[in-house]
Amino acid sequence: MNMKKVLAMLLTASMAFSMVACGGNETTPSEEGNADASEPATEESTEGNSEEGEAPAASGEGYKAALLLNGTLGDKSFYDSANEGLTRLRDELGADTFDFKVEQMGGTTADEAKWEPTLLDYCDSGEYDVIIMGTWQMAEPLAHAAEEYPDQKFIFFDEQFDFEGNGNPQNIYNILYKQNEVSYLIGAAAAMMTTDETIEGIDPATKKIGFLGGMDNAVINDFLKGYEQGAHDVDPEIEVVIGWVGDFVDSTKGKDIALGQYQSGVDVGYNVAGNAGLGQIEAAGDSGLYAFGVDSDQAALLPDYADRIPTSALKNVGNSLYRAINLDLEGNLGYGTVETLGFAEGGVEIVKDAHYEEMLPENIRTALDEMEQKIISGEIVVETAIER
Repeated sequence: MNMKKVLAMLLTASMAFSMVACGGNETTPSEEGNADASEPATEESTEGNSEEGEAPAASGEGYKAALLLNGTLGDKSFYDSANEGLTRLRDELGADTFDFKVEQMGGTTADEAKWEPTLLDYCDSGEYDVIIMGTWQMAEPLAHAAEEYPDQKFIFFDEQFDFEGNGNPQNIYNILYKQNEVSYLIGAAAAMMTTDETIEGIDPATKKIGFLGGMDNAVINDFLKGYEQGAHDVDPEIEVVIGWVGDFVDSTKGKDIALGQYQSGVDVGYNVAGNAGLGQIEAAGDSGLYAFGVDSDQAALLPDYADRIPTSALKNVGNSLYRAINLDLEGNLGYGTVETLGFAEGGVEIVKDAHYEEMLPENIRTALDEMEQKIISGEIVVETAIER
């Protein structure tokens, strides 16, 4: 067993002992979140993927991936999108050609200590053609694992990996998304909605829209940057009311923040907070107002709140993983490089379906189509919080 893994395991034991000694009582994601707004992941969902994923590797056949989530399935958002993309690929290719296992590591403070040891365990196993993970919280563990296991391939999404600062490893493929681009359209839509007196519940005099972020980091600020620019390009007098949950788990706190925003005069919000963001959608339902979804089609996933969700901004994590694995199967995935996917590459989009057409007036939809094409052509340059 390598020294870094030993140290990581010792750190885990030490932290666990400290939490017990101090009388810590961390809740699980499902306990912290709002059960009515989100379906917590079950053991069945994890074990099902595990059993199906192990067969090809055991027989030495097929390409096998591991998806390590520093959170849980059931978020109706980011992690579900990743799982959906890999499931779709397995369904299309067949499990003999491609299969995968999901490891739900949990997203609370109490779970953090096991993330790196779990990653190292997967590397040690040697069973997986690629190990997939995402978010800024996994960047440092990935750097350690990539150095210790140079023959193991990794896909890292939704946070920029510091290749130069970590010796330019050639076993990591890094996917980023132009969330600022899709958020520009959401901000523009929110600004047009909040001044449209034909939309039920809207007070056009307030000119306030809301933003609920999970954590104050570069990626979430990139969402915010595009959202604000889109809103202000429509109307410079629009006020963006910003709230931060402090994590991506606590939907109860997310709901409390969002309710405060709606009570202050906000009538359209945007949740970029994972499971915590489901609280904003519930608050919109309670208030008879509106909230844009994120990462998955949340109007479809949350039918009880669909009439509060005009559309959702999709950061197509699932599509990007589907694309990456296909490229890897062909031998064409660019390990050692980073790719940033926007509208032009299919990395982001807004849901445009019958529900969207019903929720938003034609003039708003037409304006959004025009803005999207201007972003693709470069006529509109969306500001970013990330150096690209």
